Amino acid sequence: MTLWVLGLNHQTAPVDLRERAAFAGDALPRALESLRLLPDVNEAALLSTCNRTELYAITQDTRALVDWLETQAPGLSDYLYQHNDAEAVRHLFRVATGLDSMVLGEPQILGQVKDAWAAARTHGALGNRLDRLFQQTFSVAKRARTDTRVGANPVSVASTAVRLAQESFTRLNESTVLLIGAGETIELAAKHLSEGRVRRLLIANRTLAHAQALASQHGGYALPLDELERHLAEADVVFSATASRTPVVTRQQVEQALRARKRKPMLLFDLAVPRDIEASVAELGDAYLYTVDDLERAVEDNRRSRREAADEAEIIIDLQVARYIETLQASARQAPLKRLRAYGDSTRDELLAKARQQLANGKPAEEVLDLLAHSLTNRLLHPPTAALREAAASGDIELARAADRLFPEKPHYSHPAVTTPIVRTDDADPAP
Repeated sequence: MTLWVLGLNHQTAPVDLRERAAFAGDALPRALESLRLLPDVNEAALLSTCNRTELYAITQDTRALVDWLETQAPGLSDYLYQHNDAEAVRHLFRVATGLDSMVLGEPQILGQVKDAWAAARTHGALGNRLDRLFQQTFSVAKRARTDTRVGANPVSVASTAVRLAQESFTRLNESTVLLIGAGETIELAAKHLSEGRVRRLLIANRTLAHAQALASQHGGYALPLDELERHLAEADVVFSATASRTPVVTRQQVEQALRARKRKPMLLFDLAVPRDIEASVAELGDAYLYTVDDLERAVEDNRRSRREAADEAEIIIDLQVARYIETLQASARQAPLKRLRAYGDSTRDELLAKARQQLANGKPAEEVLDLLAHSLTNRLLHPPTAALREAAASGDIELARAADRLFPEKPHYSHPAVTTPIVRTDDADPAP
């Protein structure tokens, strides 16, 4: 069985395809359960973020996996990348370290990889091999981020969007900002906005308690999501990042808000995949809509500044990939020995238990020992004997040579006669 990764990301697929291939909320457990039922798929894990969907699996080939992904998002296979064995390991190490992210070195991806690993474990899709790989991945990512500056002054998509708003549109201390959602991306946006001393912060979420908790941390005002339309016109800037499968902000709502604002411009950042804001909002004259793909250009400066640190991290990853593959190969070389030892141990335990039962039933010990020795010899020698007979019949000389190496002929040594000394005791009668 081979380790495979199949996926698409912000470099290979547009946002409209990525959102169709995203697994969020209840969709992830259902997807993992479906993957477990695929033929010849021994283990699987799904990593699904706003910028990527990746399937890690232990399987013989990827045809079933590609077909499965196609049922989730028709047309996906044209944008799909595939890696196996060492390249799959390298890819996962790079993803977890942030080297394959839109924002080079961004820190959120490692947590998302850990979430993918935990979900696969929880739903029974993970086995020993993938589990060990993910554990090694966490160690490699931690080392790369500690030993290099690839994670120094981390920049997220959320912080990039906040900076873009400040530099190109409005002053935060004069603006009302509306945040939609209460997940990690919105938390980061709220943090950067409060640090930028935003004048007024509104936070809308389906679960009001989550919005209230976030608002209390950053001096904002919490709203239930069903009141979004009433307050949309108040916002100069909107950030949205929910797990909704359908848009939470429609073109009609934005049109109404712009009329209420007397055509005062509105800046909107859709940081979700699937998208939260209807794409046609970008067609409105006074609405400026950015998606995660649009932010790719805005983060290019960050990518260049971190390239040197990333090169150092790549060296660490290459070394760790080589070490991981060496460990895997060493384990594979030990596998026949482990199977042989396990076979010997299980045979011994089975026959020993049978011998003890015979002794308990009153069978003579000498008869039981003879039977045990005979059975053990026959049972242990039967597989190699049958294999050697078959090799002789088929002309397989390699197996015969291997047997000669395993069981070389030994010269016969005659044991010298053993003379038993006469032992005298103190109370023995003296010789006459």
